[in-house]
Amino acid sequence: MIRRFAPPRPAKDAEHAVVHRRDDQFCAWPYTMGFWETASGELVANFLSLDTDYADRAKVSHDHLAERGGGRSRLVTVRSADRGRTWGEPRYDAYPRPNPQTAPADLSAWGPFDFLDRDVLVGNSSTDFGTPKSRSFVRVSTDAGHTWTPAAQLPLHGLPALSAINSALVRPDGRCLLFLTAISEDGWNRRPLVYAGTDDGTRFGFLSFITPERDPFAAADGNWTSTYRFGGHRWFYPRGVMLPSGRILCTLRCQRDPTGIMWTELYSSDDGGLTWEFRSRVNDFGAPGSLVAMADGRLVVVYGYRLPPYGIRAVVSEDEGRSWGPEIVVRDDGGSWDLGYPNAFEAEPGRIGVIYYFNERDDTVQADGGVRHIARSLFVPE
Repeated sequence: MIRRFAPPRPAKDAEHAVVHRRDDQFCAWPYTMGFWETASGELVANFLSLDTDYADRAKVSHDHLAERGGGRSRLVTVRSADRGRTWGEPRYDAYPRPNPQTAPADLSAWGPFDFLDRDVLVGNSSTDFGTPKSRSFVRVSTDAGHTWTPAAQLPLHGLPALSAINSALVRPDGRCLLFLTAISEDGWNRRPLVYAGTDDGTRFGFLSFITPERDPFAAADGNWTSTYRFGGHRWFYPRGVMLPSGRILCTLRCQRDPTGIMWTELYSSDDGGLTWEFRSRVNDFGAPGSLVAMADGRLVVVYGYRLPPYGIRAVVSEDEGRSWGPEIVVRDDGGSWDLGYPNAFEAEPGRIGVIYYFNERDDTVQADGGVRHIARSLFVPE
């Protein structure tokens, strides 16, 4: 299908609000921290908050913050009972960080788990994401995210390293799939893959690779002298969504420069995650992309746009992700590239909600952009 283009257009009926902001904190990355919908329709979202000093631009650097040089960090949980319009008071450190030295090998002491119960939530995260030291973990909540099991370490199955971003899917047969990324020994090759749970949900093991071993087009190759965070990587951050047809779609982030030159790709599986094929490139620029399967059959992908004018954008597909329409500008008042990482959802029939991190162009505080805070938007994708 030949793709048709039109200039980006403003989102219809867009409205925005701040979810959480502190002028002494860097609040960010909800896409990788965890996002769930419970049986009652309540939305549960995590993000990371780090103490920082916006008077010193160096202390807002991701490399600095990742080493916790910016101060104490905490996982923050917020909940919405009205489909994302308002969010409740934050809860801090709902569960402790995983520890490779003390983590159990599996969750058999806490299972079995019925993943078809929508109040049974799965979290999978990692230490040292995207590096040769990375290890991945899984934990489960049986009460809609109020309490969690300890984090069990996933087996490597011969892989050098394994990274996770809270990305799980439950098939209609009740088997839970975890979407992970294998990291090469030198740290510069990332390959998304799938682990599958056992029948009782207490153990997970390798199921399939999503992409080829190496990028045949070398789209992210280069003479990288940066940290792993700011270098080129073709495929990572896999996230799967199952459509009513049974097809699984998986979004992937790709980048040459995470401050702007990054994009979202889509892979598909028609056999429950056993085999995968490339389906489409979603956009010119913008990743990670959060995919929503709307009740009317359309697909929407929402992503941060890290080029001027900085903001949040979206695209729509009417053919299960084979092709995508022109860009929708949800907002373009960002103060710098340092924004995005959205989690999107259908707030009501025909209306998309999205929670993300943001910094505003007109903020009175400026450190390579305004104070990084958590915001939400509602819009009609037309």
